[in-house]
Amino acid sequence: MASEVLVLGAGMVGVSTALALQQRGRQVVLVDRRPPGRETSYGNAGFIQREAVQPYAFPRSWQALWRVATGQGNDVHVHWTAMPALAGRLLRYWQASAPTPYANTCAAYARLIAHCIAEHEPLIAAAGAQDLVRKDGWLQFYRKPALFDAAFRDAARVAQAHGLDCAALDGAQLIALEPALRETLAGAIHWRDPWTISDPGTLVERYAALFVQRGGRIAQGDADSLRQTGLGWSVQTVDGALEAESAVLALGPWAEAHTRRLGYRLPLFVKRGYHRHYQGGAELRRPMLDTDYGVVLTPMQRGLRLTTGAEFAAPGAPATPVQLQVAERAADRLLGLGQPVEAQPWLGARPCCADMLPIIGPAPRHQGLWFHFGHGHQGFTLGPASARLLAERLCGQTPYVDPTPYDPARFR
Repeated sequence: MASEVLVLGAGMVGVSTALALQQRGRQVVLVDRRPPGRETSYGNAGFIQREAVQPYAFPRSWQALWRVATGQGNDVHVHWTAMPALAGRLLRYWQASAPTPYANTCAAYARLIAHCIAEHEPLIAAAGAQDLVRKDGWLQFYRKPALFDAAFRDAARVAQAHGLDCAALDGAQLIALEPALRETLAGAIHWRDPWTISDPGTLVERYAALFVQRGGRIAQGDADSLRQTGLGWSVQTVDGALEAESAVLALGPWAEAHTRRLGYRLPLFVKRGYHRHYQGGAELRRPMLDTDYGVVLTPMQRGLRLTTGAEFAAPGAPATPVQLQVAERAADRLLGLGQPVEAQPWLGARPCCADMLPIIGPAPRHQGLWFHFGHGHQGFTLGPASARLLAERLCGQTPYVDPTPYDPARFR
């Protein structure tokens, strides 16, 4: 069977890519070893994060670095045996987080983030997924007044610069919004623009169903089998070989292995993260970020989901959910956690690039091959917005934002 485009990877980024290409008249086959939305896209906190105009920078102060190195916080956990292999990429990450390059990165990042809700909204409507969506934002809370005051000053500055809506809540106002809280907190920042999703994996499944409804095809196959052919590109599936003029690698945390096989040395790495659901405890009305413990608490269909910060580890390293264990104790004091739903915490990986920008565009040395990965913490947020950019470029249309900052050619 011949198809115009193969899209490899059926997470939010890959499914969004398939839909964007299909919308522009291309015949598309979406290929993955697992059903849509079952890997990285399943495990996030479920935010369409309109306010996330600043990507997560590497700590620049020695105090912050010392805090991570000595394990004083819970937002980052490090497997030190993995550091020799990661050191070069983390050094580039640290360099990219210096004030001048970081300001340029934020400007490019914000241009994509600005479109995240506008690009998700028609897909949510067409996929009949409105039941999964809440539009009352999320809360970023603090226990120490000085930290809260400083954080809100920064938030207000960012909000004014980017046309965002945020509000400061004192402890009493926070309790009024979330009466289940047992602790008296210094305050919270209420980010009002973002939408939140009660089951992120199900949203990807519904987008995939929309793709099929519109005439697309989903095939089970492995990206390891991708080969360049006379026609273009070929991949093996359980139903046989598929060929296409073009192929898009939307492989998230698996992108590095496949691009290395093709001869590319991109500064990619992963940040691991954990989540677990709990039932029987107090109920939150909206998601909350506990800034002291680096954990997001999100009410979801399966219960209250706790999602941890970043863990740096070697590929395939055993799970070490120490961040989740600390977060469980804090969340139980905060509101009463209930009982875990899963026997073991879920473990996933966020696909990151050292310059904090996604990689979107044509592979520099392979005709008909396109890269679409490296979204860091925001693949779920940015999937449709960056898919539009990829599809416009692949189809020869005028890109709706300047594609230069995200182009793979920046790493030649």
